[in-house]
Amino acid sequence: MDKSKIVVFGVLIALLPALGGCGESAERQSEQQQSRAAELVAQSDAAPTPRLDWAPCAEPELSRYQCAVAAVPLDYAQPNGATIPLAVIRQLAGDQAQRVGTLFAAAGGPGGSGFDWARGGELFPGELSRRFDVVTFDQRGIGRSSQVHCFADPDAQQRFWSAATQPPANAEQERATERASRELAAGCAAHSATLLPHLTTVDAARDMDLLRRAVGDPKLTYAGGSYASYLGEVYGALFGDRVRALQLSAMIDPDAYTNSSSAAIADTAIGTEDVLSEFVRLCTQAGQPKCAFAGEDVRARDRALLDRLRQGPIEVGRDAAAVPVSYGEAIQAHALLLYDSQRGWPALAELLAELERGADGNPTLVREVLAAAAVRLDFLDSFTAITCADSKFPERADQWPALAREFSGTGPTYAAFWLYMRQPCASWPAPQGGYAQRFTGPWTLRSEVPALLINNRFDPVTPLVFAKRAQQQMGNARLVVVDGYGHDPAGDCTRRLREGYLIDLLLPDTAASCKADRAPFGG
Repeated sequence: MDKSKIVVFGVLIALLPALGGCGESAERQSEQQQSRAAELVAQSDAAPTPRLDWAPCAEPELSRYQCAVAAVPLDYAQPNGATIPLAVIRQLAGDQAQRVGTLFAAAGGPGGSGFDWARGGELFPGELSRRFDVVTFDQRGIGRSSQVHCFADPDAQQRFWSAATQPPANAEQERATERASRELAAGCAAHSATLLPHLTTVDAARDMDLLRRAVGDPKLTYAGGSYASYLGEVYGALFGDRVRALQLSAMIDPDAYTNSSSAAIADTAIGTEDVLSEFVRLCTQAGQPKCAFAGEDVRARDRALLDRLRQGPIEVGRDAAAVPVSYGEAIQAHALLLYDSQRGWPALAELLAELERGADGNPTLVREVLAAAAVRLDFLDSFTAITCADSKFPERADQWPALAREFSGTGPTYAAFWLYMRQPCASWPAPQGGYAQRFTGPWTLRSEVPALLINNRFDPVTPLVFAKRAQQQMGNARLVVVDGYGHDPAGDCTRRLREGYLIDLLLPDTAASCKADRAPFGG
């Protein structure tokens, strides 16, 4: 026998006991996970079905809808214990005779409000609104559903966020940001101590199953994008036998988000960098006036502006009308305006052009663009609390600068921005290993109908690789890639796919794809 074969055979024999042990260990782990999932579901099933007393919404902007408040358990381990109010809003089906059922939906974030989403007009306009009652809600810890509080009052909240240097641009700001992250975590613990341990997405998924029971639907029909795709993934993993249809967009990779959160941030930064490259390419191609920042070497000029901002604010305009723009404000606008390729991309180009002009720039325009990229402070509190409840980050805040430098190798523009938003999680008042109900997988969807996943090819915050991983982890899912830009895969093609799937449970062909209706900069 060949000596090399003898060596290989010997190695295989040596490995057999270890491989058997790994198999047994994996089997035990799977049994434990299944047992844990069953326990989480059983706790939910033991809770009373909430009563929904629908009435016209009191707020004038929401008068077209019906509103109700559901009492759901604060702690599902005590399903008949203390409750919290869950604010729910419903848009009745336009054609009640052809009504399919209830379409549940949720806002993204985490931290987005379903009620704020409803202010924007008809929920899921078109055939979906004609055939479904559409129900959305403020997730627990958000808005009207026991809003998380991390400060004594709004003034203290405003002072904190106004002084924040996020992401930090130098070593002094890194130290200040670390202190602020500890202060924020301590403030949330002080002002929302009872609520914080019960804000995981597992809790939100169980709330949604209670709402499904409350409206009388035997199975859940759900559509959600961005963070709300994760809510759908968690629901499907726990309640797969109760799923009628899951249509998820702008996908989160559930395993990375939950168990390798820092790695997920690194991948997000790479994805945002890829979208920036497309912004540069298409801006240059469109030229002025379609792209206000078009000209020679857009990428180099953008880098030069960010380097200048790291040294200190740039003032746009003169005298009393001048607007100082900090590095943190600029990089936040830089990232968030990439979400919307139709309005956000041109606005980002205008901001960069005015920053480059400096004293000769238009301060009014800069104020408008920065306002469009601003985030509500209550959203930031909710985002932090829910993210830290779900995710797994290093437990030392002083490790953030080293992580940021490591991630900047592949995502230099955005790594620090995405990472430092989560720094309070290092000091979060959670037990070792996370909250008891936190779900860590597996993410298999055991439903009769596969989920329909839709993702833009160039998404600045949930890159396509997340959707591909989610499809693999869920198993029972069909992915359609939209050859387009931005965070929301919209357009006639995706609308038709959603309607066919959610109404008639029709899945597109495995090779199906979509093209965006419009290109950025009017191309």
